[in-house]
Amino acid sequence: MKALSSMQARGTALKIFGAIGAIIGYGCLAAFLYLVGTQVYRWFREGEWPHFAMEDGMRAGLLRCCVKEGDSGHVAALMQWLDTPVDWLGLHKVIEWVPASLALFAVSIMGNWLFLYCRDRLANR
Repeated sequence: MKALSSMQARGTALKIFGAIGAIIGYGCLAAFLYLVGTQVYRWFREGEWPHFAMEDGMRAGLLRCCVKEGDSGHVAALMQWLDTPVDWLGLHKVIEWVPASLALFAVSIMGNWLFLYCRDRLANR
């Protein structure tokens, strides 16, 4: 009886993590395609390839969801670090340099891997 309930809990956990992986994987893939489509459109229209760095995406995401004027705390400190880094300067340079599309694609691959891993574990039960 106890083994059956632990198997059901494991199956439920695999289904939940698989759904989270699918949402992250396919959501980031859609965002990647949108971003690259925007870059291609602007290249055709203006003749220059726009660079959107991870830093730009992080800043836009934090401003949209988490950080308001006059906030304090860890997220506000992250936003301040993005604007004026005092330490971890090498990491800041990487975040400035790496394209947001590459980061979205990498996260999409990881989310899809989680989805497929959970689906395969459920199929092998």
